[in-house]
Amino acid sequence: MAAECCCKEDKMKELKEFMEGMKGTDHPDANLIAILHKAQGLFGYLNPEVMDVIALNMNIPTAHIWGVATFYHFFKLKEQGKYVISLCLGTACYVKGANDILDTIKKELKIALGETTKDMLFTLQETRCLGACGLAPVMMINEKIYGELTPQKTAEILNKYKEKK
Repeated sequence: MAAECCCKEDKMKELKEFMEGMKGTDHPDANLIAILHKAQGLFGYLNPEVMDVIALNMNIPTAHIWGVATFYHFFKLKEQGKYVISLCLGTACYVKGANDILDTIKKELKIALGETTKDMLFTLQETRCLGACGLAPVMMINEKIYGELTPQKTAEILNKYKEKK
């Protein structure tokens, strides 16, 4: 437990140093998106404590920071699993059976869209396009794309990730 705290403190120190380097502009929120990216990179998501630290250090109202963080899809407000599954539900994927793939993932992992498994291994999210329409239906797990999915192939892929624990 102590190592986790130290790690958190180190990350917070790195974030504060990063923000110090961003100061010096007439508009304190001019670098807010870069700061939010840095914070999410360090912590994996933007939690209330981190946003409060950013607000205090940059002299920006917390409500404004929340507004920016919730406006952009990239920013995560909840802790993500080790493996983030982005399932394409765009037209090409949907027509080729993405809904069956979604049902398979939900059944295999016992979670709904936007949820994370209790063991923090998987997070399931939807996307509208992964740019691989010719391989529809597709999903991306972290940075790896899987195409021409069937329910059986999807279950096999998930099981490989479960074995990696």
